[in-house]
Amino acid sequence: MFRRWNGSHSSQEKESKELLPEVKTNELRVALGPLSGRSLRFCTDACLRRFLEARNWNVEKAKKMLEETLTWRSTYKPEEIRWHEVAGEGETGKLFRADFHDRNGRTVLILKPGLQNTTSIDNQMRHLVYLIENAILNLPEGQEQMAWLIDFTGWSFSTSVPVKSARDTISILQNYYPEILAVAFLYNPPRIFEAFWKVVKYFLDTKTFHKVKFVYPKNKDSVELMRTYFDVENLPTEFGGKTTLNYDHEEFSRLMAEDDVKSAKLWGFDGKQKPAYSGAEVVPEPPETLASAVS
Repeated sequence: MFRRWNGSHSSQEKESKELLPEVKTNELRVALGPLSGRSLRFCTDACLRRFLEARNWNVEKAKKMLEETLTWRSTYKPEEIRWHEVAGEGETGKLFRADFHDRNGRTVLILKPGLQNTTSIDNQMRHLVYLIENAILNLPEGQEQMAWLIDFTGWSFSTSVPVKSARDTISILQNYYPEILAVAFLYNPPRIFEAFWKVVKYFLDTKTFHKVKFVYPKNKDSVELMRTYFDVENLPTEFGGKTTLNYDHEEFSRLMAEDDVKSAKLWGFDGKQKPAYSGAEVVPEPPETLASAVS
């Protein structure tokens, strides 16, 4: 009798855990109240689950985080950024969307901090936000996350992004795109990067910290880990793969212009006129600056 009860109890526990995301998602949607316009389009069930996951399924904390994100989106308007506005940032190929996915079908962003070509942090952040939005736009059906590949070729303290830029990048990713990042591979960083990393890692929350993987070509374990995520036939040689990667800025710009048309259609405008943002019915606290968001 005890064994039968125990088996039934375990089954109920399992069922309860499986229902948790759906129950919590419904609770969060009710807590948010009526939404309209782009806020309604943004707050899909998958989006709500990401915010809940980021806050360990605490509805109140997820609600606060999501309202802050809707406020940020209403002022920053990331879905309205167009490639021609940030194309100058991408001329060297320091950040772009790869033409391949990882083994799980995730969109891949390639970052090459050694090719930094500008000094305006505001413009760098708009470029980053544009590429994050574009990566999300190009996620396959049923996939909600992306992967980052970071190549440190040519990286040095003289060419590295300032700590403030790194902090703002982390702030945007963690606060406004929670659980969008599945994994970030830092490929063969130089020894001097360790000092930079000691500062930057304190801006990472625990969940994001564990998604960052260091890969060294001579370390078989780290290389093998990376290959569980990527097919070596697709990987560029810069990351230990077999494909030659040549960033063509003109071709990439053409692809981004095509995606801008798709994005405008998705968000309900033609790209010529940018209508007022229809935000949440609930009015959250005034938005913090990107710099203060992580202070």
